[in-house]
Amino acid sequence: MKNANVNSPSELVRQHAVNAYVAPARRRRERTVSVNVGAVHKALRLGNRVPLVCAALKSQKFQKENHLRLISQSGPPSGQSTTVTFTYEILDGDDAGRSKDAQLDAWLRLRGIAKDIFASLGGGEAYLRNERANFYGPGKDPSDPSNH
Repeated sequence: MKNANVNSPSELVRQHAVNAYVAPARRRRERTVSVNVGAVHKALRLGNRVPLVCAALKSQKFQKENHLRLISQSGPPSGQSTTVTFTYEILDGDDAGRSKDAQLDAWLRLRGIAKDIFASLGGGEAYLRNERANFYGPGKDPSDPSNH
């Protein structure tokens, strides 16, 4: 791991999850991997630190560093129990950031899509002014005192 504080309890939890669950699943070329909070808690002999284990396994840091995406979480609604199991999608090294990049690319492709249309109508501001002026139709604007 890249963190200098390798001995922190959260870092120990993340490292154990990688060594015991994620790395073997990658070697088996599995697309998903499940990690049970109680099993990690017991293996590391942590005394009453279930919330820490849950937080470490759910963290963006754990997911990002290990190219995982949390796809489900089972257990009680509180999400703080030894019965909680996190299931992750195992992403290829390049896939981890690709979904956000694809969304951004799609959004950027839309930018300026109606530029020519608005230009033919006198620009975006002129278009909006015209739409507002004609929204209710001629003689139907409730704020116009001449209609009362």
